[in-house]
Amino acid sequence: MLHFELVTPERLVRSEDVYMVTVPGTEGDFGVLEGHAPLMSTIRDGDLLVHRTQGAAPETIAIRGGFAEVNANGLTVLAEQAG
Repeated sequence: MLHFELVTPERLVRSEDVYMVTVPGTEGDFGVLEGHAPLMSTIRDGDLLVHRTQGAAPETIAIRGGFAEVNANGLTVLAEQAG
């Protein structure tokens, strides 16, 4: 499982283990699974697609601006606004 955190300047919005997250990067959407190579990207206004399990319908979370970081601990999205 991939550890996923969604953070805004005001609060921690999500912290959970999921199967996959699709992130709206400024140069295109990208999917993150467990074991993804380290990556840092700016994100554009759009929707995070959170897949809790393989094959599950994604949950959509609207976000505005910020950064996404993938490291050994998982995926952290630092969004200006979420929800």
